[in-house]
Amino acid sequence: MFKIKTLVLVIIFSIPNINFGQHTDQINSNRPGETMSAFSVGKSVFQMETGFYGIKENHSLLNYNANGYGLDMTMRWGLFSEKLEMIADLQYQYEKYNSLMTTIDRSAMKKTVFGAKYLIYDPFKNYEKQINVYSWKANHSFNWHQLIPAVSVFAGANLTFSNNPYYFSPKGAVSPKVMLITQNHLGDGSWVFITNIIGDYIGTQYPSYNYALTLTKGFNDHWSGFIENQGLKSDFYSDAIVRGGAAFLINNDLQIDASISSSLKTTPSILYGGVGLSWRFDANYKEVRVPIDTGDSDKKAKKKAKKTKRG
Repeated sequence: MFKIKTLVLVIIFSIPNINFGQHTDQINSNRPGETMSAFSVGKSVFQMETGFYGIKENHSLLNYNANGYGLDMTMRWGLFSEKLEMIADLQYQYEKYNSLMTTIDRSAMKKTVFGAKYLIYDPFKNYEKQINVYSWKANHSFNWHQLIPAVSVFAGANLTFSNNPYYFSPKGAVSPKVMLITQNHLGDGSWVFITNIIGDYIGTQYPSYNYALTLTKGFNDHWSGFIENQGLKSDFYSDAIVRGGAAFLINNDLQIDASISSSLKTTPSILYGGVGLSWRFDANYKEVRVPIDTGDSDKKAKKKAKKTKRG
């Protein structure tokens, strides 16, 4: 498998990302991909993103296969500030594990994560692209401001219960999870690219260092599609996964989606697909107006200073 650490460095220094505002007129869901967006759902807004999936796994060396299904759910709540979001990320999985010697039914919470995300930099705050009424070329040239990403950080904790068949130890544990998130708008804004750099199960016997890249394209007011690459690296489990899918916006607060994923290796090979929905409740949201600095305030201040001197 390629060197994930090297790839991560290349990604950080050479690839832009995509971005949306805090609260938008239409729901902004992380589904059906696995990356986390940089922006919050908005202060006092609650959002639920959930889905059902089926999974098939085969290991060419250990000669086993496993087939099952799962349910995942992410709950997001904008709290105290437009920049802050509380997150609960849950995943339950059942599967039938078959090897040469035995057949086992196993099920458990595969993922239980609680944490918070905070936006530390928004490139669109106090920014408005100026229109040049004298130059068509200037108005349609590449906007280099797009290359400046929004940046957020996530910090949380993994809760793993004892005798969990998906965990590397029979003992339960609580371990930190941290994430660096970047996001950009590209082109006319219909392209979105998100990067997650992740440290997981930190301080345990098998810490994991991962990345995830998602490129999304909005085709019209209702349809969008995405492609995604996810890399996982630890001494316990490593993989590279490609993923693709589409989402359909039913109304401003409800979205449905479908996706399919496959690993790039055969130890094990993993194939899974799923469907899901995202719903938000924003009746308590109050719009936060951010003033746009176009330079006029500075000009007015200078004129006022000149008048004062003359007086």
